[in-house]
Amino acid sequence: MNFKDLATVAGKPGLFKVLKPSRTGVILESMDAKKTKLVAGMSQRVSILSDISIYTLTEEGAEPLESVMQKIEAEFQGDLGLDANPDESELRAFMKHVLPEVDEARVYTSDIKKLITWYKLIREKAPEVLQKAEEEKTEEAKAPTAKEQKAAKEAKSGKKSDK
Repeated sequence: MNFKDLATVAGKPGLFKVLKPSRTGVILESMDAKKTKLVAGMSQRVSILSDISIYTLTEEGAEPLESVMQKIEAEFQGDLGLDANPDESELRAFMKHVLPEVDEARVYTSDIKKLITWYKLIREKAPEVLQKAEEEKTEEAKAPTAKEQKAAKEAKSGKKSDK
């Protein structure tokens, strides 16, 4: 599972796993204990998590949600250090710590609360999503480079011509 398999529906709490598209929309399954299924039609606003970004003051103007959550996971490992009911200043300080270049004028406190709620839910129900970038990096490191692949091909062709 990855961020492309997770969605949020406007007006509905929590996150949903994308099961498959249908004629009238998309079939979703809630990530809570109930595992309720929902057919989100064209009239409902469904957002895939991989398409969501957080506004920043950088040249790009936004940071993908996936990379922000992976930063949170790398630094906090699930223990966010926040009170059970954090106030606005505590939430803003947390966001500034995780993403120093956050655009505080365009990122609302409710957005930060949603980010934290989603992070906790993903960490509980699909922790492999938060580890994805590290695994890809190690797989890339293990994969042979183009030079190594070329050398291997030449070695194989050389062996075949000797026989």
